[in-house]
Amino acid sequence: MFWRLLWKLLRGSGGRLAVAILALVSCAMVVSALLNLEFDIERKLTQEFRTLGANLLISPRNAQITGSSPAEVMTESEVSAAIQSVKDPNVIAAAPFLYVVGSAPNTPVVIAGTNLEELPRLEPAWRIEGEWKSSQAQQTACLVGRNVAQQLKLAVGSSVSLTYWKKNAQLEVAGIIDAGGAEDNQVFVELAEAQDLAGLPGQISFAQLSVSGTTTGISHYAARLAAALPAYEVKPIRQITEAEGDLLSRIRLLIVSMIVLISALTALCVLGTMAALAMERRQDVGLMKALGGSIARIVTLFMAEVGVLGAAGGFIGAILGFELSRWMGQRVFGQAISWRWEIFPWTIILMVAIALAGALPLRLLGKVKPAIIFREQ
Repeated sequence: MFWRLLWKLLRGSGGRLAVAILALVSCAMVVSALLNLEFDIERKLTQEFRTLGANLLISPRNAQITGSSPAEVMTESEVSAAIQSVKDPNVIAAAPFLYVVGSAPNTPVVIAGTNLEELPRLEPAWRIEGEWKSSQAQQTACLVGRNVAQQLKLAVGSSVSLTYWKKNAQLEVAGIIDAGGAEDNQVFVELAEAQDLAGLPGQISFAQLSVSGTTTGISHYAARLAAALPAYEVKPIRQITEAEGDLLSRIRLLIVSMIVLISALTALCVLGTMAALAMERRQDVGLMKALGGSIARIVTLFMAEVGVLGAAGGFIGAILGFELSRWMGQRVFGQAISWRWEIFPWTIILMVAIALAGALPLRLLGKVKPAIIFREQ
């Protein structure tokens, strides 16, 4: 009998209940999409920030990196061994650097020795004309910044002569870099070539790493690496890591605020619909109570009706939210957001809770007195 009465109630008030379920479906769709974004935003944001380049620096203590001939240097093998020993799957790229100020046909240039193969992973946002490596022997290749190429009138495939003190190196321009920063004024060569020019075999100025993960995770990795390199300074590049953590916190606060606001507005919509519905059902409630129906039974019947609406709205909305989250991911990050199935039951539970919170007028029907209702007829 209970389920028959529940079915009759659902069918008998289809028009008003349609408004409530539409509000619940809309809320569930947006909430499930936002929750899915909340779970995946950290990974997506980390991927976006990695295009900004390195976020961890290993340098001599109290050293000033100016791009000139290094006053202090580090041992390359010691740094490489430490990076290898402190293994972490979040390390995307690691590259040593040695800077010296040389010249290219009567023009001073900053020569940056590094591992050219690591540069595309370390600095994925750099644009390059040509290739990262020369088609000739690896050590004869170099990459030239945009400004240097314009000043020296160099093109891909051109030959450039670099001089430091009495040493000279003849290199082929494998590519021209457009980094949008100080790198446009530098010439990048293989580390061994720069060490040979500077007369500093096995020495580097500093090392840069690109590490994915949260600000806390990057700091923990930096601490472990610092323990392995007590003679050097290991620190995150604050401009990048702090901006990443701050933006992530702001986005999460925005998502939570939107979920709370949308849930409150949906509860108010359900509340208004149920208030009108309660006025229509006063006679039905009076009749049920006159026939001996208990208050608990009557209120349970109405709450079951609202719970079914909440579950149905949450189920349909969660499915639509999946498509909405995919669209949001494509529009914002250029790729779909991975769906988290644990959001599905949580969305349904939340919609049932919102529906029950908005069903206060139906709970008040338990106080209706049959004599008053029948006297009004």
